[in-house]
Amino acid sequence: MIEVDVRGLSCPIPVVKAKKAMDENPTESLGVLVESGVSKENVSRLAESRGYSVTVVDVEDGFRLVLSPPGK
Repeated sequence: MIEVDVRGLSCPIPVVKAKKAMDENPTESLGVLVESGVSKENVSRLAESRGYSVTVVDVEDGFRLVLSPPGK
């Protein structure tokens, strides 16, 4: 699983970094660490628009989004 840590970054940077990781690793699941609800929603929306399934886990300093590509 590819890990992307975008805690401390303001939108749209978390979305841009998540998109880059998806483009570079189209068959890999991604773990994306975000700290704000806005980033969580925006990254989730991007992933879902590309057919990824999204699982959200609350962590101590935000959220961990597990993005699974289509077919996984």
